[in-house]
Amino acid sequence: MRPLKAGIVGGSLAGLFSAILLQMDGHDVTVYERSARGLAGRGAGLVGQRDLFRVLRAIGCEHVARIGVVAKERIYFDANGDVSERLATPQTQISWDYLYSTVASKLHLQTYIVDNAVTRVEEQDEYASLTFSDGRTESFDLVLGADGLASIVRGAVNEETTNRFAGYVAWRGLIPEGDLPPGASILLDRFAFYVTRGIHVLGYLVPGPKGEMEPGSRRYNWVWYRPVSMAGLPDVFTGKSGKVYEYSLPRGELSSDRRGALVEDAKTVLPPPFALAIEAEPFSFIQGIFDYQSTRLVSKHVALIGDAAFVVRPHTAMGVAKAAGDALALRAAIARYENLQGALAEYERERLPVGNEIALYGQRLGASAL
Repeated sequence: MRPLKAGIVGGSLAGLFSAILLQMDGHDVTVYERSARGLAGRGAGLVGQRDLFRVLRAIGCEHVARIGVVAKERIYFDANGDVSERLATPQTQISWDYLYSTVASKLHLQTYIVDNAVTRVEEQDEYASLTFSDGRTESFDLVLGADGLASIVRGAVNEETTNRFAGYVAWRGLIPEGDLPPGASILLDRFAFYVTRGIHVLGYLVPGPKGEMEPGSRRYNWVWYRPVSMAGLPDVFTGKSGKVYEYSLPRGELSSDRRGALVEDAKTVLPPPFALAIEAEPFSFIQGIFDYQSTRLVSKHVALIGDAAFVVRPHTAMGVAKAAGDALALRAAIARYENLQGALAEYERERLPVGNEIALYGQRLGASAL
């Protein structure tokens, strides 16, 4: 296939993986990110999966897979904080922000453009065009929707584009290891859970922001899933600034009163080690849990990847791996076919059932978790 001019909407890992792979194959790629400062430093921790390791090898970042913290076992607490179960299932947790910054360094200079929000995607017989918030329009052979949960590009491929709220949110924290009080030291070097009716909380260590793995330089990542009614979402996503967010409450927007209520709730219903970890986080943030499943992944000049195509619940620990698998499959299809439509059809045949399977798996896990 001749070199393509490709515009990628969304600069998270799905967009980066695709951009780097296509650039390696000689295509002219530009990534447009709507945020003004990019996405570095926004993530927490993740568990590595096979497709993530595959894409890291492909783009020359295989060493990132070795920058992780090993949890030597899984433990489950009872309500009093005693360990009720231990499982010898070691696994490695990777730092999202270190992964992101390392992968981003492989992208060609000047091809990642921030503060460029796309407002419309239109498709003609020979090209697809993007219209930006400043009014300008640009045309491409291929447009990739890597714009996640709030995807604008979905509408160029699917009639139904609405995310469905799952009935709960994830309160999150990420704190320096040294900020954990002595009473929470049992959380270190293991994957810890407390799961009972209506309550699901977990936590684990991840490397420091620059990949530090030495004890004392790592960070502790905790997640507390909590039920919320649809009617209550606007209040949950209202920041101390008064702004109402659509899908999450970012770090720094939680008021002191709401943080205090969170800490008191934790002391009331959680095992003491988790309550202490939650109290140690001054800037908790909230992630809404939503579902979305595409019926189509492609049109003539547009393809969806990552969360724009399927929103994968965090219980699966497969969101980044699925994005990596999407990017690898799209690259392989484009390399195999002489025409773009054949390549996109092959990509859809391969990844549509995979996305559905992972999405449904996450929904089953969510139903059993709360």
